[in-house]
Amino acid sequence: MDKQSVTSGRLEETLDPEDWGELRALSHRIVDDAIDYLSRVRERPAWRNMPEPVRESFTAPLPRTARPLDEIYAQVVENVLGYPMGNIHPRFWAWYMGSGNFTGALGEFLAAIQGSNVGGGNHAAALMDQQVVNWCKEMLGFPASASGTLVSGGSVANIIGLNVARNVKAGIDVREHGIGEQPLCFYGSDQIHSCHRKAVELFGLGDRALRRIASDGELRIDIAALRQAIASDRASGRLPACIIANAGTVNTGAIDDLEALVDLAAEQDLWLHVDGCIGALIRIAPENAWRVAGIEKAHSIALDPHKWLHAPFEAGCVLVRDAAAHRGTFAVTPEYLETMVRGLASAPWLYDYGLQTSRGFRALKIWMSLMEHGVEKFGRLVDQNIAQGHYLSRLIEAEPQLELVAPTNINIVCFRFRAVDMPAERLKALNTEIMLRLQDDGTAVISDTTVHGQHCLRVAINNHRTQRKDLELFLAEVVRLGQEIVAEGDAA
Repeated sequence: MDKQSVTSGRLEETLDPEDWGELRALSHRIVDDAIDYLSRVRERPAWRNMPEPVRESFTAPLPRTARPLDEIYAQVVENVLGYPMGNIHPRFWAWYMGSGNFTGALGEFLAAIQGSNVGGGNHAAALMDQQVVNWCKEMLGFPASASGTLVSGGSVANIIGLNVARNVKAGIDVREHGIGEQPLCFYGSDQIHSCHRKAVELFGLGDRALRRIASDGELRIDIAALRQAIASDRASGRLPACIIANAGTVNTGAIDDLEALVDLAAEQDLWLHVDGCIGALIRIAPENAWRVAGIEKAHSIALDPHKWLHAPFEAGCVLVRDAAAHRGTFAVTPEYLETMVRGLASAPWLYDYGLQTSRGFRALKIWMSLMEHGVEKFGRLVDQNIAQGHYLSRLIEAEPQLELVAPTNINIVCFRFRAVDMPAERLKALNTEIMLRLQDDGTAVISDTTVHGQHCLRVAINNHRTQRKDLELFLAEVVRLGQEIVAEGDAA
């Protein structure tokens, strides 16, 4: 029997379809719809709220019996595709995310069809995983002898890099004996990402192990204050271990002085880890690579191919200069995963370089996109986004009712609508309402933050679909909404 066979009086089942031809027809329709979905993304709102019936659909009970696949797909179209987060839209600039690409989506599909677990082994997906890591090393200027691994995203990439730093600099065999009694210290600016706090907490060191050093007027780590903190900790019996450098902060895109931090880390015998999830890939941008000079000298780097390489979520990467230290931090060899002289288990186990034994085939979507476009085009797109950030800043400076709150370094712009003699709390409420109405109208999706004690709107242009006309439309709406909200307050 094709689908079922009889064993011990019972029919054996499979998840394969009864009619492959019917599945083929529906699959072709799904691909056609997907192309329409992406090609018409500009015609849809940047975001829209779900009506209650759609929200209610996600409380349906567990299905007990089969349903036709075309009905299921219709429900996905109606309730899922129609209400995305919005980050593929050209006017989504809220959080720092890539906007995907169709070839990458095909890669994700093919990876799922092939179905490989890339925990390691002698098969094509594992080799491609290593190839993409090698490409990342080349893009960042790391030596071929370095190691790395693909992970879910920047948070895990940073945790892995800092874990290696802890084990190398602890002065004790951490894997055997634990972290010891001498308190370890990690140093980053007061602008570092929250994942670093999660890292030191996971390590059992507590948040107090993360020393947040004041940033300067350009929101970069203050080198003199950092040097003083290291000396103070040593004098009090603590063990300085690692400097965490920002190659692009979340709030403003500020890039620490990487060359100076390289020198300081060498002088103080500290590990230098670069959180490059925002800006590491600026290194492939011909006009802006100078901004991250020195990144290639770090001990470890976290980066995100799902940002400026626009791989579909999720795709992060960590690179570690010392391959032996990297593997030594995570490698475990149970009997069932021993390496053999031939066969499937005759290749390295990639799970020895991170936290996951089961690893998805993330490399294919990155590989296909890089093969299609070439790294030079991705570099030009980085330059394009940075130029758009500075263009938006010039538009803001030319508009009397708007003001920049922080210098625009790369592609993150912090500004606010201002009203004469309006108290700070009312000004915050005004700008927050502008942000929310932009979302409600589907015009654009931005976020807000606080810089130098001032609340502001934040625009992170990490989107290959954004055009200057989008920025012009956006600012016109900001001004219109600001005036409208002020008038409503005056009328009340």
